[in-house]
Amino acid sequence: MNNFKQEDFRGYKLSTVPEIDKRLAQTNSKTPCGEYLRRYWHPVALTSEVSEIPKEIRILGEDLVIFKSTKGKIGLVHKACPHRRASMAYGKTEDEGIRCCYHGWLFSTNGEILETPGENIDSKQAKKLRDTFKLGAYPVIEFNGLVFSYLGPMEKIPEFPHYDSFEIPGNISSPYRIDYNCNWIQVLDAIMDPLHTSFLHGQSSGIQFSEGFAEVGEIDFFERGIQYLGCNTRRINDNVWVRVNELILPNFTQAGAAFAADGTKSKYFGRSSFTRWVVPVDDHHCVALAWANFGDRGDPIEYNNQEGYERIEAGEISNRTQEEKQKNPGDAEAVEGMGSISSHKGEHLMPTDKGVMIYRRRIRKLSKDLEEGKDPPQPQKVKGQVVRTNGQDTILKAPKKNNNDKEYVKSICSSVMNMQFNLEDMPLKERDKSIINNLQEMEARGNFE
Repeated sequence: MNNFKQEDFRGYKLSTVPEIDKRLAQTNSKTPCGEYLRRYWHPVALTSEVSEIPKEIRILGEDLVIFKSTKGKIGLVHKACPHRRASMAYGKTEDEGIRCCYHGWLFSTNGEILETPGENIDSKQAKKLRDTFKLGAYPVIEFNGLVFSYLGPMEKIPEFPHYDSFEIPGNISSPYRIDYNCNWIQVLDAIMDPLHTSFLHGQSSGIQFSEGFAEVGEIDFFERGIQYLGCNTRRINDNVWVRVNELILPNFTQAGAAFAADGTKSKYFGRSSFTRWVVPVDDHHCVALAWANFGDRGDPIEYNNQEGYERIEAGEISNRTQEEKQKNPGDAEAVEGMGSISSHKGEHLMPTDKGVMIYRRRIRKLSKDLEEGKDPPQPQKVKGQVVRTNGQDTILKAPKKNNNDKEYVKSICSSVMNMQFNLEDMPLKERDKSIINNLQEMEARGNFE
């Protein structure tokens, strides 16, 4: 005899595992999202990982080999030699490129077959192959400790985007990588979920950054072309802290500082703790390749080390016991705990998930547009223009005015963001100074309209 009520326990009715969102989650070649992603430049490795010893990597489900020739030129090529499919990871680097270990074929960094030494020098078949065929290779650009590549059709290659975060005076930017054992969308979602910082980083796991993170603020979102901004605006005593998470499609992300802001002191347009890309390795793994930013407008220099990068990235260090992870989970545990590919169809999205909903919807739309022959938009609005970004912290002294403080806090966020947007077309140096001056004037006047 038992007193269990049928309506209280629904395990059996909910035991079927929901489906994944294939259009977002599948990123191999010839999948809709995989083809969409291949229309952009992505970081694929740290410069420090690339040497004259070839390194096998996987990006967008494709097995590749990255290497540096003995003259210092970086190559990114298909893993399989086109002769007999031997792995180029065992190739030997030379001045002009990489030589297959199996039969000595030599390939340049752009895939050209330079030598087929085992074949007769007069062989017409070998000459024809050298003239007409190439090892699969992709163009690369090395920039400030990261190696970027474009894996799409060469007739559609875009210019390499230059973001304003690349040149913030006084900043020290240190490259890092963090590997995740899950689908890329699960990691990318977190940047458009500003509410999670209050719980995961401030309540569920204790204080991972500062006490101010534990405050549940007012949530707002801004969609501007392919830029998405999620704001968590917190009341900290007499201050209002506007913290802005940023996504520029398909996978460029920024936020506020991790350790340099706690809501207790005024701060004007402080910049992101990281400048980061979330890159699919395959459907079950991804990698965050990024710079951690240190300086007056970034994080404190004492975090410029591997442990600091891991804490900035995920709230906790990577190398912990399972018990430690369960007691104090960080971003990695939250997103990897969903499984290697989350069952998206089982989600129950709420109004605070608006940012997640709108950016996912846009990627679905852009991938469908590409299938219909329409090229996706690039980050830069004008060719050659530096891309303006808005990931930041601003903390202003703004005591409560009335009982409706929530609306007051939200209005301050809107005023701060709209002011920045209005100054977007200014030259970079003037824009930053003008934003900071305007914020200081708003605070001094006590008028945030």
